[in-house]
Amino acid sequence: MDTRPKVSSLLSRMANYTNLTQGAKEHEEAENISEGRKKPTKTMLTAISMSAIATNGVVPAGGSYFMISRALGPEFGGAVGLCFYLGTTFAAAMYILGAIEIFLVYIVPRAAIFRSDDALKESAAMLNNMRVYGTAFLVLLVLVVFIGVRYVNKFASLFLACVIVSILAIYAGAIKSSFAPPHFPVCMLGNRTLSSRHIDICSKTKEIGNMTVPSKLWGFFCNSSQFFNATCDEYFVHNNVTSIQGIPGLASGVITENLWSNYLPKGEIIEKPSTKSSDVLGTLSHEYVLVDITASFTLLVGIFFPSVTGIMAGSNRSGDLKDAQKSIPIGTILAILTTSFVYLSNVVLFGACIEGVVLRDKFGDAVKGNLVVGTLSWPSPWVIVIGSFFSTCGAGLQSLTGAPRLLQAIAKDNIIPFLRVFGHSKANGEPTWALLLTAAIAELGILIASLDLVAPILSMFFLMCYLFVNLACALQTLLRTPNWRPRFRYYHWALSFMGMSICLALMFISSWYYAIVAMVIAGMIYKYIEYQGAEKEWGDGIRGLSLSAARFALLRLEEGPPHTKNWRPQLLVLLKLDEDLHVKHPRLLTFASQLKAGKGLTIVGSVIVGNFLENYGEALAAEQTIKHLMEGEKVKGFCQLVVAAKLREGISHLIQSCGLGGMKHNTVVMGWPNGWRQSEDARAWKTFIGTVRVTTAAHLALLVAKNISFFPSNLEQFSEGNIDVWWIVHDGGMLMLLPFLLKQHKVWRKCSIRIFTVAQLEDNSIQMKKDLATFLYHLRIEAEVEVVEMHDSDISAYTYERTLMMEQRSQMLRQMRLSKTERDREAQLVKDRNSMLRLTSIGSDEDEETETYQEKVHMTWTKDKYMASRGQKAKSMEGFQELLNMRPDQSNVRRMHTAVKLNEVIVNKSHEAKLVLLNMPGPPRNPEGDENYMEFLEVLTEGLERVLLVRGGGSEVITIYS
Repeated sequence: MDTRPKVSSLLSRMANYTNLTQGAKEHEEAENISEGRKKPTKTMLTAISMSAIATNGVVPAGGSYFMISRALGPEFGGAVGLCFYLGTTFAAAMYILGAIEIFLVYIVPRAAIFRSDDALKESAAMLNNMRVYGTAFLVLLVLVVFIGVRYVNKFASLFLACVIVSILAIYAGAIKSSFAPPHFPVCMLGNRTLSSRHIDICSKTKEIGNMTVPSKLWGFFCNSSQFFNATCDEYFVHNNVTSIQGIPGLASGVITENLWSNYLPKGEIIEKPSTKSSDVLGTLSHEYVLVDITASFTLLVGIFFPSVTGIMAGSNRSGDLKDAQKSIPIGTILAILTTSFVYLSNVVLFGACIEGVVLRDKFGDAVKGNLVVGTLSWPSPWVIVIGSFFSTCGAGLQSLTGAPRLLQAIAKDNIIPFLRVFGHSKANGEPTWALLLTAAIAELGILIASLDLVAPILSMFFLMCYLFVNLACALQTLLRTPNWRPRFRYYHWALSFMGMSICLALMFISSWYYAIVAMVIAGMIYKYIEYQGAEKEWGDGIRGLSLSAARFALLRLEEGPPHTKNWRPQLLVLLKLDEDLHVKHPRLLTFASQLKAGKGLTIVGSVIVGNFLENYGEALAAEQTIKHLMEGEKVKGFCQLVVAAKLREGISHLIQSCGLGGMKHNTVVMGWPNGWRQSEDARAWKTFIGTVRVTTAAHLALLVAKNISFFPSNLEQFSEGNIDVWWIVHDGGMLMLLPFLLKQHKVWRKCSIRIFTVAQLEDNSIQMKKDLATFLYHLRIEAEVEVVEMHDSDISAYTYERTLMMEQRSQMLRQMRLSKTERDREAQLVKDRNSMLRLTSIGSDEDEETETYQEKVHMTWTKDKYMASRGQKAKSMEGFQELLNMRPDQSNVRRMHTAVKLNEVIVNKSHEAKLVLLNMPGPPRNPEGDENYMEFLEVLTEGLERVLLVRGGGSEVITIYS
């Protein structure tokens, strides 16, 4: 029965979809207030990118995290989302600290619990007061959020009203100052600003009765003397004390002095450039108003930026919005436009109404600690004080509302297991556990108590989030994914890249070391999520980018075969499954992982005998079993399962079709069919020989592991021992390369390589050993060399390969003895010749093709050398034909004699070796000799614990050249 939904019911569900959490509908009507109105960004670029992403489908809870994670994947989304969560949480701490500072400094100074008469200890006492009151205020705000977002919205209306009234009061005060500026005197000595905190009158003298006596200011500059004949500071003597208007008003023209930047170093006296003074230095008195910190554009950006980080406030509560796709773009952009106008207009008004010396005075020392903006506003400074207090309270409340929802969204996605508990919520949808964690982290920020230390941390986390929002929009636009269909049309990838670049620049401009710390934290979270294996398929842009990059790389690989220097074994590992679909020899995967060490291509293939339609379920189950085993053995690669009517056909299909384009296997790895002699079913070893034939026909290298169950696991590590290589015929360098690759893995790292080569009686064994040592030196492979002498009759069964291939080995060794000039001239000859020769075998199909195949090779040989080579080959082929003409029983006896003699020598030399690598002869062309071939290999490797039979693929895989 078809259980698919009808179109009508599907459309109905989609039309009535809501992204509100269960129980959250009680407050959806209250969400008409845009949380982003109070805090704009420096530019509109991030808002444009966010609007495009937000209108590209339904945005559930999580806001910015949801947008980034679905666009860039769980790793980026989790890392940036957590950083943004921490930034939002610390922002709550910063807003609360700001509210407490306003409360203790301007509203109720007497409420301070800790006090100190010592000026040096006064700041420490203030920090302790902020810690105590900040903690209490945090608890109060958390209780409001815990009750429900409905009450947060009610408070938000009150706070917003206070902010609007405060802004209007500033505009009204600026207009009033143009015709009636407020009385706001600033005491000056010459052109230097004086602190008014400890002076009683802005004058050198004062009148008491009918007497003129020195003022307190006189005492500060005249060594505390109250006599007119005292020795005073030189600058004090030559300059007059005057009082100027701190807020001269809109019509004063003071904006001409404040229009250009004038950054000062820390400790510099704040001066009024337009006022004349005597050109004397004087001493640096503590009664001057000094610059508290070395100013620069980058510093001011870092200080100002946290005030414009509210762009994500609305998106953080996307799960509570009735229509997030509509509300987020409109609310965010209108909020930015509104607050940008407010900020910029206020900057202009302050510069046009207030003296520069007052604007530079951070702590208000010149104006007895009065709030300058409050004095400018109309009708009362209390409007600004109250408005600022409630503004910071509202911002803190919004942060404590948005941050837990962001954490809850991350926890619900289950990409970070230990955060899973924070995904739970109470009946009305409030994330209780996430709120408690947010409160605990915010308390850490409050205990720091210093806004200057908290602000740079916020900037980094917010900027990183904005950077990735821009990146997500740009990536989706450039990849042109079919699902990228945002309703918001006013975006472009260039704007997103510009926004991303500005965010990155601002991170390092604000504080390069905080930027590095933030990136390290995000990187650690990224790697943790990646390590945990966040198996989430969200159709993210990173996957699309990976596909595009993979396509580009594969097309590039199609241009030609890899150079010898870049050759590495790209493995096709053939596994056999039992009746329960379990892998019979999992150590094959272990060996593959040790050989590859995580590099290159690994394809794990297997065959299920049967019909695809009937065995599809079994194939999926077997594939999952193999993937799980690959994960356990840390094999990074792909799994390919084939259902075929016959096992041999399935293996043939795997060898022919695995891989894609230039990313194909060049080496087949398989196990030796143990117990083939005792098996009544000959199909097992016949399948083995058939696989060898198919591999040879495909010009692939072949590795056959015998006694695979005795091979070491990845947990074992040999502390000593040897890897023995028996180099009987040249195979393109496979025998040399494999032990080197194995030694890169920790299991084989401490083993030594020994290379044995077989010499005949007519060979010069001593010179041969020197040549081989030189060859290995040029290959940069450290190995011990040993030459074993054997009689011709003892290795006659190898004659079919020795006639050509041993000659090639000798030619390579002789090449090492050439002079440098000759070696350079002959280098191409050796490489060309040896890269194209392939192993041949008794009765194989390749024998008749070898001569023709060589003629196709473009060699840099002279005519004489070419004819000499043809003559040598003809002579070798005569010996080969003589062996073919022998009676079958004589040929088998010769083969067994060779196997026994070679086995005796190998066992004698390598019986304690951790691994023995041997040349693997090719199978006979006549299938009647298959059993004898199996017997030959069995006798050859008898008595050895671990054996790897190696057959080259016909190309050179190692070179002496850089």
